[in-house]
Amino acid sequence: MSKSSISRELIAQLPKSDLHLHLDGSLRLETLLDLAKSHNVKLPSRSKSGLLELVFKRAYKNLPEYLRGFEFTVACLQDAESLERVAYELCLDCRAENVFYAEIRFAPQLHVRGSFGIRQVLKAVCKGVERAKREINRDPAVRSGAVPRFEAGVIVCALRFFLPVFSEHYKAYFEALPTAPASEIYAMASLELARAAVSAAEDDGLPVVGLDLAGQESGFPAKDHMAAYQLAHEHFLGKTVHAGEDYGPESIFQAITDCHADRIGHGTWLFSARHIRDKSITNKRAYIDKLVRYVADRRITLEVCLTSNQQTIPELRDDLRKHPFKKMREARCSIALCTDNRLVSRTTVTDEVQKAVNTFGLDARALKDILIYGFKRSFFHGSYAEKRDWVRSVLNHLEDTLATAGHDVRGGRRG
Repeated sequence: MSKSSISRELIAQLPKSDLHLHLDGSLRLETLLDLAKSHNVKLPSRSKSGLLELVFKRAYKNLPEYLRGFEFTVACLQDAESLERVAYELCLDCRAENVFYAEIRFAPQLHVRGSFGIRQVLKAVCKGVERAKREINRDPAVRSGAVPRFEAGVIVCALRFFLPVFSEHYKAYFEALPTAPASEIYAMASLELARAAVSAAEDDGLPVVGLDLAGQESGFPAKDHMAAYQLAHEHFLGKTVHAGEDYGPESIFQAITDCHADRIGHGTWLFSARHIRDKSITNKRAYIDKLVRYVADRRITLEVCLTSNQQTIPELRDDLRKHPFKKMREARCSIALCTDNRLVSRTTVTDEVQKAVNTFGLDARALKDILIYGFKRSFFHGSYAEKRDWVRSVLNHLEDTLATAGHDVRGGRRG
């Protein structure tokens, strides 16, 4: 089957998931403009076209330019109403392109101000998610079972590195602990966040499903956050870590061994011997082979974000075929295609899937395997029995949609 046999129209109709989706990178542009006006946040432009030209571009010169947009989005998300609104709208936007499951991640400590604490921040975002779920799942097609119900969860992001200017909350850490090493402050902040996530899930019943670690890898190792991840692990939260995005395989190894990672955000340099910096690793190829085998065997899912990788990694900018996506598939890794940031990267899940199909020649069966893994490896907010029934409904819908388009791929799935 040629790659052109899977059309964009068909991809748009297929049930999809998004496991790596940053709230503050995925606002509607018109919402950002509205919130900026309401909160007196100065933007580089007051028009959609101006912001797309100056801030949210198709291509970026470097990572700092890519990250610049977050200065404006975070500044507009400093109250409950705004957070609830963007979470609600993001769920609607996902479902509009047949994304039936989304895990929305963000760093709550960037939004804490005065009495508006982490617990209130989480409640606001979860309120928006739950409101969207209720509205979407009232649809008669959902109630009749003709289409699967929409589900969503929230992942809290700790930061490997932060400065006092990032937020009032982070500033308070540095002021309270002026002589403490920065690494200890980062660790305390992540542990506080993990405790808040556990409390939100267990005491408040909120759909907080996982813990993430984001930010610059080089110089800020995941092992500094072992206490936070151990707490999350002991309380059965899902665990994902941004790793192998701007550092080598050792970062992925550390995420797995020190942080109990169930999934890896990006994992772009999983196969790259030249990115290994640990001088004690003398046989780099053997190290990578063992790591890849472990990742594949334990079904540690790689959250692949093709567009954002191409925008932030110079080696991929002119040729996406250099992305290790093909190697990941050949190694039988568990892969989920994700957006990362819908606004900052100007992408959708449909866009990401189409890039994978067109660049790497996926046929219908391979595409089915990848799409269903997004649901299987989700941090679903419910019992395992409920998850199995729900995934089965998604799988049936996926296979039926493919069959209607002339691709009968029922049965014969790879594990």
